[in-house]
Amino acid sequence: MIKKAVLIILDGVGDRPANELEGKTPLQYANTPNLDKIAKKSTTGLMDPIAPGIRAGSDTSHMNILGYDPYKHYSGRGPFEAAGLDMELEPGDIAFRCNFATVDENMVVKDRRAGRIKEGTHELASALNGMQIEDVQIFVKEGVEHRAALVLRGPGLSPHVSDADPHETGKKVQEVVALEPGAEKTARILNEFVRRSYDILSTHEINREREAQGKLPANILLPRGAGMAPHLKKFEALHEMRGACVVGTPLIRGICKMAGITPIDVPGATGGYDTDMMAKMRAVLDALQEFDFVLVNIKAPDIAGHDSRPRKKVEVIERIDRAVGYLFEHLPDDVVVVITADHSTPCSVGDHSGDPVPVMLYAPDARADEGGFDEISAARGALRIRGSDLMNIIKNASNRAHKFGA
Repeated sequence: MIKKAVLIILDGVGDRPANELEGKTPLQYANTPNLDKIAKKSTTGLMDPIAPGIRAGSDTSHMNILGYDPYKHYSGRGPFEAAGLDMELEPGDIAFRCNFATVDENMVVKDRRAGRIKEGTHELASALNGMQIEDVQIFVKEGVEHRAALVLRGPGLSPHVSDADPHETGKKVQEVVALEPGAEKTARILNEFVRRSYDILSTHEINREREAQGKLPANILLPRGAGMAPHLKKFEALHEMRGACVVGTPLIRGICKMAGITPIDVPGATGGYDTDMMAKMRAVLDALQEFDFVLVNIKAPDIAGHDSRPRKKVEVIERIDRAVGYLFEHLPDDVVVVITADHSTPCSVGDHSGDPVPVMLYAPDARADEGGFDEISAARGALRIRGSDLMNIIKNASNRAHKFGA
């Protein structure tokens, strides 16, 4: 019998032991009765999202997991962010992911996320949107919290430029430079845009109000991750499954849109700590009535890792456990479920690492190996795979794989 499939990506859930968690990882420490129960009925193991030791980005790892070789198709994160925000991309456009950030008068970054600003970003983006520098049109749209996307449209542009974002607090905004001949114009336009963004945003009413309330102003927009939109073969043509996604972040939504995976927008799916996980699971159950494959991304574990908050990560994992329990209570019998991560984000590092992530495949007839869903228990399971293997494994488990040979 042909089965449907759900792929749940717990963004950045992989971790390392933490002293404040009695030397355990957040997955080991958390109370996860539902994940534990599912693991006992699943084939478990470890997965390198790209390859052993490679520090995967959320973009490159999701591409690899979905069957798109990032070494062939990835040109930068910006186009995915823009597509995820429903910005139109034309041939020749250059797109960037951006942060609303806080800088001082010397352009030294005080906070790359402007205190994780949650309100007023639409007005701030609107103040920058529609700008023209030389013969280049500029489009800006706000994303979740401090995030935004930037699109440059005009002749002679190139994605081969460096980032304005220094990626660290305490450092000055970087001068954008051309990384290849022919990118000098793009670098010049981008530097002028960053300077104008500071001039406009530092005096904006939203930021005056924030400062009056003792909050950090979002007084500059810092671009990074330049790229041109890649051409991806449609997911249905690649895997012979109609796909949908339930995600809260523009990045993953954009990857899915470009791959022809239908985004299902869920009220309360914020991509933050406050995301409505139960609403996401209800949306998955609804989507399974129409689609063959549903991708779910839950961003909150990754945020806790970046914030270096192991106890917060435990809290997030326990919420995930309850939501996954709800999903399995209502799951039809003919569905394969894979639960894994796109990368590890150890709280001790505060960023992505190249550590493998736990993975488990549940199916009514799965070869259960009595493993567990944490970094240590999963290592005793049957699977030791790369992200590029996962769709083949899902298709095999759902009886959709084609025979190779006679």
